[in-house]
Amino acid sequence: MRFGVGQVDTRYANGSKPQFTCPRTDTRPQLGCVQCIFYVSAMCRHEPIPETVQYSWASEADTAAFARQLARAPELRDATLELRGDLGAGKTTFVRHLLRALGVTGRVKSPTYALVEPHQTPAGWLVLHFDFYRFSDPREWAEAGLRDLYAGPGLKLAEWPEQAAGVLPVPDLAISLQVLADERRAVTVQACTARGEKLMQSIKTLP
Repeated sequence: MRFGVGQVDTRYANGSKPQFTCPRTDTRPQLGCVQCIFYVSAMCRHEPIPETVQYSWASEADTAAFARQLARAPELRDATLELRGDLGAGKTTFVRHLLRALGVTGRVKSPTYALVEPHQTPAGWLVLHFDFYRFSDPREWAEAGLRDLYAGPGLKLAEWPEQAAGVLPVPDLAISLQVLADERRAVTVQACTARGEKLMQSIKTLP
């Protein structure tokens, strides 16, 4: 099932509004918080819990291994992950491997035009795969039901989050992929919340 703008299914939303709080103690403005405006720190939109891990993926098998390890973490169920990188960096490939690790079958594609593709795992998890590449009007955030989906239960995976940086809440994990000259991927994972820090523990044993 595909949902376009104005057709997003909000049956899974709990009706509550997202609570964006600013973890900073200084007075610099911050993007992603209700009381803050335009401050960007690295990949997270706040000064994160200082936990950053870097990896080098030599092949798609490394992507799959990372996804399998992350899928074992119970905190993933209602987590928000942001995926950053240029076209062809491997964002959708990572999403596909993560969904496979969670037991999702069927085609997995980037929802560039629909903005969001829902998936259900055999364990009953809701997984929402967002692609904000063509997101240009902040009014869509509320009008298309995206705000309600983010506020509701489920794992949220967001590609091109920078396109919607003014409305998205702070992610639990921010994952950046960069293609190197030899086709390896330089991967930086940053924890942005307490949940993200717990998720980080599940992947720190990977090479």
